[in-house]
Amino acid sequence: MSDDILIKAKGLSVGFQIGSSIFNKQVLKAVDNVSIEIEKGSFFGLVGESGSGKTTLGRALLKAVPITGGGAHYSDGEVAYDLETIGKEDLKDYRKRAQLIFQDPYAALSPRMTVRDIIAEPLEVMGLTKNRTETDERVREIAAKCRLNLEHLRRFPHAFSGGQRQRISIARALVSAPKFIVADESVAALDVSIQADVLNLLKQIQAEMGLTFMFISHDLSVVAHTCDHVAVMYLGRLVETAPTRDLFNSPKHPYTKALFSAIPSLDPDDRGKAQKLEGEIPSPTNQPTGCKFHTRCPHAIDICKSKEPQLEKAAKGHEVSCHRWKELMDLVPA
Repeated sequence: MSDDILIKAKGLSVGFQIGSSIFNKQVLKAVDNVSIEIEKGSFFGLVGESGSGKTTLGRALLKAVPITGGGAHYSDGEVAYDLETIGKEDLKDYRKRAQLIFQDPYAALSPRMTVRDIIAEPLEVMGLTKNRTETDERVREIAAKCRLNLEHLRRFPHAFSGGQRQRISIARALVSAPKFIVADESVAALDVSIQADVLNLLKQIQAEMGLTFMFISHDLSVVAHTCDHVAVMYLGRLVETAPTRDLFNSPKHPYTKALFSAIPSLDPDDRGKAQKLEGEIPSPTNQPTGCKFHTRCPHAIDICKSKEPQLEKAAKGHEVSCHRWKELMDLVPA
């Protein structure tokens, strides 16, 4: 594993058994054979529709859900862990190094705790500080980075707006000095103007603290603003991955093109040009054979229905999983 790679997943799968009896047990494949590399200090984007497995992949890399196939490796230069076999003691240490920013800032904060206690809780639970004075110093330091003042620390969450609550959530995630942060739709519940403020804060904190982010989103315009590299997921699998600029300039998978065409445009002449996807994303418990996207793809042919495509190199750092991507580059405008 390269020294520049913080997280490397290879063939990672996450499945859940559902059904209450031996006769109706099914396996829900939330993540299926995903391989990615996240470089240290990068802002790695993960996009796709609801139900595509983005959140489950993020939680698997945090060891918050069990890995049922393949594996993932974490290495920050100080320690290295194989996440599929990590023990209890090492997991406690990993919890300090890998944190999560939740989607909903209203549900993520306890209404019965002050902001000071919310931010300090990880320090106290993990035993990272020796006494209350040291804890308070660390809380004030992180609060200042997240644009929270001393007066804010004495209040309860109900006294704050959505953007302020999300800054509290970010401070709680940062207080243990992590190396890796999964931001799961962390601006989706905020107004557009507040989204920009929070995104700029995350980029500033990343630069100051040298953090590595996995940024999960369904909003491609947000991803374009923040991420260095983007992976596109559909029904638990990666269909395309590339540096952000390359992906936006030259998307190659039909699903990626459909997502881009759905981005609203301020140009009235662009109305009606969106590539409509027929039907809904299939059930993870009853996935189609061959290419998972063929049931909604307007360009599907027989091979798409019978043979599952694998990620193949399209350009430097750019991989795509589609049988027809080369010919479609000429037939379908990006």
